[in-house]
Amino acid sequence: MPGLLGKKIGMTSIFSADGKNVPCTVIELGPCVVTQIKTVEKDGYDALQLGFEQKKEKHTTQPMAGHFKKAGVAPQRHLAEFKGFDGEYKLGDTITVDKIFTNDDFVDIQGTSKGKGFQGVVKRHGFGGVGQSTHGQHNRLRAPGSVGACSYPAKVFKGMRMAGQMGNERVTVQNLRVLAVMPEHNTLLIKGSIPGSKGSIVIVEK
Repeated sequence: MPGLLGKKIGMTSIFSADGKNVPCTVIELGPCVVTQIKTVEKDGYDALQLGFEQKKEKHTTQPMAGHFKKAGVAPQRHLAEFKGFDGEYKLGDTITVDKIFTNDDFVDIQGTSKGKGFQGVVKRHGFGGVGQSTHGQHNRLRAPGSVGACSYPAKVFKGMRMAGQMGNERVTVQNLRVLAVMPEHNTLLIKGSIPGSKGSIVIVEK
């Protein structure tokens, strides 16, 4: 579906028409420029490549500088492809938030979740732990317990829930409602929370 690249600004809350305080996330969405048009004849599928946030030419590699020059746009910091756009857009066109989204739309948002570092099974997977500290329990309260059998199968099966890196992965949250579109500030108000820290890049699709 069509969408745009944006940046998570932070969270706030607004009052609904019936007086309820609704938590929401503020996203700076666009404006995005069309940097490439992919077609079935040339690439095997239809899509638009959009760029978000300008950067200096000296910070751009020569191949990418040629790519942006061909499109007639300034170098862009972030790129993403979107399907579902009709054929009305050309290279170099600017797409703003009010051209894609309206109030009460439902959107899917992709982002990179906050990294939590190396975590144990209680925090990472919700294990209950031992639950008591009597009978000589020393440091086994949050331990994972047994992870494998004896001589058979003589290994730990793949997918076993164990301690490890938590967070810092691509996450998609679906069916979030758009509370308000503010084209004068290039922002969206989304009901609820979305993955990522403040300032992280997100992809919003219809």
